[in-house]
Amino acid sequence: MLKHKNDSGQATTEYALVLLGAAVIALLVIAWATDGGGAGRIGELFDTVLSEIFNRTDSVG
Repeated sequence: MLKHKNDSGQATTEYALVLLGAAVIALLVIAWATDGGGAGRIGELFDTVLSEIFNRTDSVG
Protein backbone atom coordinates (compact mmCIF):
# COMPACT_ATOMS: atom_id res chain seq x y z
CA MET A 1 0.00 0.00 0.00
CA LEU A 2 1.40 3.36 -0.97
CA LYS A 3 1.38 6.08 1.64
CA HIS A 4 1.20 9.63 0.41
CA LYS A 5 2.49 12.59 2.37
CA ASN A 6 -1.01 14.12 2.30
CA ASP A 7 -2.45 11.27 4.42
CA SER A 8 -1.08 12.61 7.71
CA GLY A 9 -4.42 14.13 8.85
CA GLN A 10 -6.57 11.21 7.77
CA ALA A 11 -6.63 9.51 11.20
CA THR A 12 -7.66 12.77 12.87
CA THR A 13 -10.47 13.23 10.36
CA GLU A 14 -11.69 9.66 10.85
CA TYR A 15 -11.62 10.11 14.62
CA ALA A 16 -13.64 13.32 14.33
CA LEU A 17 -16.22 11.60 12.12
CA VAL A 18 -16.58 8.71 14.58
CA LEU A 19 -17.11 11.17 17.44
CA LEU A 20 -19.64 13.10 15.39
CA GLY A 21 -21.53 9.90 14.59
CA ALA A 22 -21.55 8.87 18.26
CA ALA A 23 -22.84 12.31 19.26
CA VAL A 24 -25.67 12.10 16.72
CA ILE A 25 -26.69 8.67 17.98
CA ALA A 26 -26.58 9.89 21.59
CA LEU A 27 -28.76 12.87 20.72
CA LEU A 28 -31.28 10.64 18.96
CA VAL A 29 -31.46 8.32 21.98
CA ILE A 30 -31.91 11.27 24.34
CA ALA A 31 -34.63 12.75 22.13
CA TRP A 32 -36.43 9.41 21.98
CA ALA A 33 -36.15 8.89 25.74
CA THR A 34 -37.50 12.33 26.64
CA ASP A 35 -40.08 13.17 23.96
CA GLY A 36 -40.82 10.01 22.04
CA GLY A 37 -42.48 7.97 24.76
CA GLY A 38 -39.24 6.32 25.72
CA ALA A 39 -39.38 7.81 29.21
CA GLY A 40 -42.33 5.60 30.09
CA ARG A 41 -40.61 2.54 28.70
CA ILE A 42 -37.42 3.29 30.59
CA GLY A 43 -39.46 3.75 33.76
CA GLU A 44 -41.19 0.42 33.20
CA LEU A 45 -37.85 -1.28 32.62
CA PHE A 46 -36.45 0.25 35.80
CA ASP A 47 -39.52 -0.87 37.78
CA THR A 48 -39.25 -4.38 36.37
CA VAL A 49 -35.57 -4.65 37.24
CA LEU A 50 -36.12 -3.39 40.78
CA SER A 51 -39.10 -5.70 41.29
CA GLU A 52 -37.06 -8.67 40.13
CA ILE A 53 -34.19 -7.74 42.46
CA PHE A 54 -36.56 -7.38 45.42
CA ASN A 55 -38.31 -10.66 44.59
CA ARG A 56 -35.00 -12.51 44.50
CA THR A 57 -33.79 -11.00 47.76
CA ASP A 58 -37.11 -11.84 49.47
CA SER A 59 -36.88 -15.47 48.36
CA VAL A 60 -33.30 -15.75 49.66
CA GLY A 61 -33.95 -14.24 53.09
